[in-house]
Amino acid sequence: MRIAVSGASGLVGGKLCAALAAGGHTALRLVRGAPRGERADEIPWDPARGQLEAARLAGIDAFVHLSGESVAGGRWSDARKRAIAESRIASTRLVAETLARVASRPVLVCASAVGFYGDRGGEWVDETSPPGRGFLAGLCVEWERACEPARAAGLRVVNARIGIALDRHGGALAPMALQFRLGLGGRIGDGRQYVSWITSDDLVAVILHAIATPALAGPLNAVAPAPATNAELTRALASALHRPAFFAVPAAVLRLALGAEMADEMLLGGARVRCAKLAASGFTFRDPELEPALHRLLKSD
Repeated sequence: MRIAVSGASGLVGGKLCAALAAGGHTALRLVRGAPRGERADEIPWDPARGQLEAARLAGIDAFVHLSGESVAGGRWSDARKRAIAESRIASTRLVAETLARVASRPVLVCASAVGFYGDRGGEWVDETSPPGRGFLAGLCVEWERACEPARAAGLRVVNARIGIALDRHGGALAPMALQFRLGLGGRIGDGRQYVSWITSDDLVAVILHAIATPALAGPLNAVAPAPATNAELTRALASALHRPAFFAVPAAVLRLALGAEMADEMLLGGARVRCAKLAASGFTFRDPELEPALHRLLKSD
């Protein structure tokens, strides 16, 4: 298969491209600016200017759209929130409109996030659940809606609502592990908020499964089957690293440091997300349980 990947320089995108190459497939990396030389595996695009040539996507079987400004890259000022939203919504609309003109009728797997559900306490949610409230939930609704031009053109579109991706080399796990190695680990707030997570290895496998499974379309929760509370995550991480976890970061401190909106949505709230569609489609997780997953990822630490 020939699969185009945006966000290919990121943690998940890089692992996806490596997995595609290992499987004998061709990964076409979208790059901003001119490709390096005449590389056939790079496709130039400029989402800010709405530039992506449909001709460069001729013959692809799938497009995996992972590009977007980090939601954790800085305090949520109004300007920061606009940049986060525009980087996702405008680029997704550009991809969807361009793919609608591609004759090979590729499947679009577009990143979304479990932030769609907002803060739901201990309530179980699945792909049929309505969106929650707040900036992230509203962002995810518009992000998924931006895929509509591709869907209207008859393409199969999968909106992968991704949980916290765990990988020892980056993402959320690396800074958390460092804190625990320094003996500074602990729960966040009261620790009762749910964390719906997935290892980066399983996330790559989910994306490949979504491409290869015609029955999968629309929202797809890309999370492990056993979400954990923050307190459970804290205990599991302490166990994997053989470190204590005595500390707790008060909610008031986080709200002061990050602003109430960012602290509440990113760290103090959460959703208990069920991977209903993945289970029904027969997907098998490498890492279904949190503590064994953390021990595997951090076994040399």
